[in-house]
Amino acid sequence: MSAQLVGQLRAAMGEGRLAAGERLPASRALAGLLGVSRTVVTEAYEQLYAEGWLEGRHGSGTYVTDGVAAPPVPKPQPVRTQMVRRSAAPHEIDLRPGLAWTGALDTPAWRRAWRLASGMPPQQRQDPHGLPDLRIALADYIRRSRGVRCPVDGLLVTRGATNGLDLLAATVLRPGDRVGVEEPGYRRARAVLAGRGAELVPCPVDEHGLVVDGLPDDLRLVYTTPSHQFPMGGVLPVPRRQALLAWARRNGALVAEDDYDGEFRYDVAPLPALYGLDPDVVIYLGTTAKILTADMGVGWLVGRPDVVERIALRREELNDRTAVVPQDALRLLLERGGLDRHVRRMRAEYARRRDVVVQALDGLPLRGDTAGLHLVVDVPAGVAGRVVREAAGRGVLVETLEHCHAGAERASGLVIGYGSAANLAELRKGCEIVHELVKTRAG
Repeated sequence: MSAQLVGQLRAAMGEGRLAAGERLPASRALAGLLGVSRTVVTEAYEQLYAEGWLEGRHGSGTYVTDGVAAPPVPKPQPVRTQMVRRSAAPHEIDLRPGLAWTGALDTPAWRRAWRLASGMPPQQRQDPHGLPDLRIALADYIRRSRGVRCPVDGLLVTRGATNGLDLLAATVLRPGDRVGVEEPGYRRARAVLAGRGAELVPCPVDEHGLVVDGLPDDLRLVYTTPSHQFPMGGVLPVPRRQALLAWARRNGALVAEDDYDGEFRYDVAPLPALYGLDPDVVIYLGTTAKILTADMGVGWLVGRPDVVERIALRREELNDRTAVVPQDALRLLLERGGLDRHVRRMRAEYARRRDVVVQALDGLPLRGDTAGLHLVVDVPAGVAGRVVREAAGRGVLVETLEHCHAGAERASGLVIGYGSAANLAELRKGCEIVHELVKTRAG
């Protein structure tokens, strides 16, 4: 209640409803008027004194500080409802992308890892690189799963791929630096980079991923998802990979590779990461969010050791850290083989789920390689938003392709995630409802 009162008084003074030099009621009087305790008012006044909004005059009372001017009030921006992520209710079928299925996590190995990790003693000062034993285990896992050899001193444990991207941006970017982002692409990555003061440059993608020809020479960084482009699903071919790395070397730029679901392919073995072709210019970002659960809050950043050391120093300045217990739980899962077994199980599970989605959406134009946890349905312009609203009314949550765009030209479609639906029957039912709505509205 004190915080609410502070906000209301601050707004009244900022908007001029309480003028500079105006006397405020005594704390006891205002408490009686509002029906709250005097402590609530006293704490609110003390906060505003500290911020400089209020001043006391001996023997006279509390006044709005002289010289307080009303700042411009920002105009509220419209919000598209389909861009607001909310938790699915128990009766809803969640087909939104970006979520992993957690139903398979309740295993003896999972419970044992957390039980043992919970005995870790608290650490007053944490190594910004992460727990040493986890870094060793992660380096070995990345070598096995992604065909990449990375030195342990070039690996930093993060809170996830987005956190790794934020730390990278905070270290290597200056306000106004131009950064290439895929168009369409991952909106949270765009938000992170913009939050660090970067000027975002939308770079087109096609069915194979990022279009490398025509990348501007003045970009400081390019963010890309080469193993499974989000959201369109393309895989960046080797010639384009080589062209991208040659462009980065020629222009002294870095490439941020987000390998958000690279473990999950259903036709061939997982493709090697881009990082393995040129560790000097690529910063590799990984996460447990799709492998296990986003709630674990552990990821990794791999790069040239001198760059990683700079990131670690910057991280210490920001007091950013990854919780120790999840780090140790992941270490135990890695060292005892639990994570590898889980990935093998989930690869088969997600392949089954993808088959269900493809069958239920039969007859609709689909995009996306046989990989990852989502695919895209092409929908005529003006239909996608209506399908989203009507599907929600029938208990099915789905997202449009529109929110993945930053530019004015936007493709129309639906992004169907098959990681979070509770079971195969619900997944099939949800997709059948989407199929019916698309056919009805588009036909």
